[in-house]
Amino acid sequence: MNDNQGMRLVAPRITPVLDPGFRPAVLANRAWREMVRQSGVGVPVALALEQADGSVFHFQTEVMPTGHHQAAGNLFHVERLVKALLWLWGGFRIHVQGPAEIAAGLQRHYQEQAQGKFDSEIIGRRIYDHPIEIVPANKLPPARANSMPLGRNLDGCRIGFDLGGSDRKVAAVIDGLAVFSEEIVWDPVKQTDPQYHFDGIMDSLRRAAEHLPRIDAIGGSAAGVYVNNRVKVASLFRAVPPDLFQSRVREIFLEVQRAWGGIPLEVVNDGEVTALAGSMSLGANGVLGIALGTSMAGGYVNREGNITSWLNEVAFMPVDYRPAAPVDEWSGDLGCGVQFFSQQAVGRLLAVAGLALDPGLPLPEKLKEVQRLMLAGDFRAEKIYATIGTCLGYALAHYAEFYDFSHLLILGRVTSGPGGDVIIAGAREVLRREFPELAEQIAFHIPDEKDKRHGQAIAAASLPKLRT
Repeated sequence: MNDNQGMRLVAPRITPVLDPGFRPAVLANRAWREMVRQSGVGVPVALALEQADGSVFHFQTEVMPTGHHQAAGNLFHVERLVKALLWLWGGFRIHVQGPAEIAAGLQRHYQEQAQGKFDSEIIGRRIYDHPIEIVPANKLPPARANSMPLGRNLDGCRIGFDLGGSDRKVAAVIDGLAVFSEEIVWDPVKQTDPQYHFDGIMDSLRRAAEHLPRIDAIGGSAAGVYVNNRVKVASLFRAVPPDLFQSRVREIFLEVQRAWGGIPLEVVNDGEVTALAGSMSLGANGVLGIALGTSMAGGYVNREGNITSWLNEVAFMPVDYRPAAPVDEWSGDLGCGVQFFSQQAVGRLLAVAGLALDPGLPLPEKLKEVQRLMLAGDFRAEKIYATIGTCLGYALAHYAEFYDFSHLLILGRVTSGPGGDVIIAGAREVLRREFPELAEQIAFHIPDEKDKRHGQAIAAASLPKLRT
């Protein structure tokens, strides 16, 4: 339990009440760095992740020398870091400056192992149109980052929508003021015919349009990766066959735009809109936004108030390094954030909490029942939220090693009701006791109940610029 492929794991000071085996990634990495430092013989490993647009992002760590009795954990340590970097920052070509066996081990991982092949297919081929490449390097390519302003356009009559895995939200906005918002249950993840998705999107837009004198622009957010309004990869369309994905899904939002007369339309990752909503409401930058819903979404607004070309797919980032960590149903990888900070986390913890719900109930209905029990003061439901909160505190410390942020915005269906307060309290207690420097640095921001459920749709409405 306290070792994984040669890397020592560390038990947290605060044990998640329903998940005592949790071994935080951040504690394992800190212990690794300290072990290497004390040895006095650490070997630098420098990584550069290259994207198709020429952006290059650097990250550095250290490993033990080849042949050292503690070198067994070298590859696991670096591979888990690369996994995090790929899903947070993105890239298809990974330059590795360090021991040759590290690059060779990573190459085998992405070519031969199931989890690595999944990442190579989704991130490499589907997002960047290249399989993941591992390039041993004597010198890294220079760092280069692209960033751009996002949204904050409040003029005119706009529609904003947010597409989740269990509901779709829409808002009608006039000069920055929401005059209508609505949430409708749907079930897109299991649908094989993209006409279902198209009809649902159009239905929500029409409902919002009834409350506006005209439509000047449409902005939207959804889980996944979108480039120039084209779908690269998205869990909403997971069940759509590949041929239909290529012929219909990739340009489904361009089809929506045509149906509305070609007016300005922008669609981006839902995590980006989460961060944008926080930045706009706070009047501050350096914002990390996370949404705990059907899955888990992340977004980041940097210190300059811009978004970067990063993916921010925190759902796939490993936060638990134990060998028996919960398995992500899509990627097959262990310890990913989606299993700790989403409806899937609630479903996973039900039995451990002593709650026997109908196993045939969909996850949204299970969450509703847990929320009902929480309102009634049921201690079993409270333990579920407390467990999520404790794990979140350690995850935030892990995120802080990759993101420069001072403001954290948390929203999503899982945070609705008093359970959200328990989650925040648990995360804050972890930071206070384990990471006091971060407790001083990070300010938590929790939207009110209406904004929790509809804030993303309202912020999405500000994405497009009006044509002059």
